[in-house]
Amino acid sequence: MARVPHLLLVTPLLTWLALAALLDHLGTRPPDDGPADAIIVAGCGVGPDGRATPALARRTRHAVELWRQGIAPRIVLTGGVGRHPPSEARAAAEVATRLGVPPSALLLEERSTSTEENARFAAELLRAEGIAVQRVVVVTDSYHVVRARRVFARYLPGVDAAGSRPHPWVRLRGSMREVLVLAIYAAQGRLSPP
Repeated sequence: MARVPHLLLVTPLLTWLALAALLDHLGTRPPDDGPADAIIVAGCGVGPDGRATPALARRTRHAVELWRQGIAPRIVLTGGVGRHPPSEARAAAEVATRLGVPPSALLLEERSTSTEENARFAAELLRAEGIAVQRVVVVTDSYHVVRARRVFARYLPGVDAAGSRPHPWVRLRGSMREVLVLAIYAAQGRLSPP
């Protein structure tokens, strides 16, 4: 009889782990071929030294790789000021320019504090710049791709996404958290239909 309560504990945990692994796996697929109007980097923190966190730097490097492949003529860097200045967008711009992206190819959205605000404010910025968007590629961490794609699709047409690959421990922790956050977003109606 002691096995039934044990199974009641193990089954949800195994399901959670399987969903987390699936989210991470889905985020490793490359974006579809074809041109986009912009590559958008989801913001992800600035360290106490004012530099992009490893996650933000990794996302930015991945976006620069896509830009070099000719996926889109511009990169939109998102994220406002969090715990440490400057804005996430400005810290990401430093990474991109060090990698050879000219400032003229960068647009900075410096107000957002969440994935949803990244999407909404990036869409507003692109419209304000007079850029008619047909397709964008959002760059984030692999485990965050599913939610980012569906959140950005509420504000922009033709959303695709590309996931950067964090260290395995970061991916495990992030994907476990992401299962819960994705469920909350879905329950609140904050995701576009699949």
